[in-house]
Amino acid sequence: MFNELNAVIDQLEGKERKALLMQIFLRMQVVEERNGYSEEQFFLDIKNTYNNLLEYKKNQANVEPVQYQATHIVFGDSPSGSLKFALKKLGLSHQERIITFSDLFSIGPIWNLHNLQGISNRSKWFRNHIIIDDEDLYHHEEHFKQTIVDLQQTPNDHPIIIWAGENAHEQTGLRFVLYLLKEKANDIHIIHTNEAYKTYFDRPDIDFTPLNMGELSSDQLMEIYENEKKGHLLTQAERKTLDDEWKQLCQTNDVLRIWENQKIKSVPENFYDAYIINTVKKLHQNKQNKDFIKSARIIGEVMGHLDQYIGDHFFEYRVRRLIVDGVFDLEGVPKAMRYYSIKIR
Repeated sequence: MFNELNAVIDQLEGKERKALLMQIFLRMQVVEERNGYSEEQFFLDIKNTYNNLLEYKKNQANVEPVQYQATHIVFGDSPSGSLKFALKKLGLSHQERIITFSDLFSIGPIWNLHNLQGISNRSKWFRNHIIIDDEDLYHHEEHFKQTIVDLQQTPNDHPIIIWAGENAHEQTGLRFVLYLLKEKANDIHIIHTNEAYKTYFDRPDIDFTPLNMGELSSDQLMEIYENEKKGHLLTQAERKTLDDEWKQLCQTNDVLRIWENQKIKSVPENFYDAYIINTVKKLHQNKQNKDFIKSARIIGEVMGHLDQYIGDHFFEYRVRRLIVDGVFDLEGVPKAMRYYSIKIR
């Protein structure tokens, strides 16, 4: 029985182990509080949980592994979900898999991000500058490492389709992935989401350009994939160019990147500080007073008028930095943007 139990525990993923322990601890707490939940009932429930776990893992082992024929690379959970739904509607969800980098490559250091030291360095910066739970950051780092492993273990006969638009986030991710795949013989295709949007959905009466793939619906992604097939097949020369560009990018210590003139441009982290300050001043003028304004309102206003995909976490970090520098007065506790307000000092 011990060997069987040990084998089952080894098969559990991190989140499954955590959920199992949490369930046991909560029941132990109920027993201690004597709320009509006996030790005998506790034992029976744990035994039942054990039997259910054995049955679940047994059934899981009997499931035939899916044989995928192609691999999609996507940068972000939102576009990944939309593409997953699009592939399902096309009847391809069991033929083509999606590898998702759940990160935002336009912010944070990318120094040597292709190795463990670089990954650790990036996590350290986020821990010190961005409001994020330590446990969430740990799981994010572990997931990032596993995603790299999954990518590099892609079968050599898989065509690889990378989705990327005209923004620093996806273009940085594109170069990162091409570096990781430099030794792979797979055909690598790129679907340029901005170009595809202009081709199939652009309307002269609507002034809209998607800042990232996440702004495209699953129906739009489905139509793009149907028409683009696998997109543009990269030549060896194009792959080498993107690989070389990553080698240059990953030697920098910059923490903010924008997309300008069809290139990734590293800028100082205070690049948007003046814009944030002017946004607060304009909101004061519109209200005809200098009352405190919710930081979430300010950050939303800033993001709504930019043609870059940077994300609210970075702007929230800069707001807190400006508070420390004495530019803004603070009301509330800056543990998350919804909990505090600011005004010009």
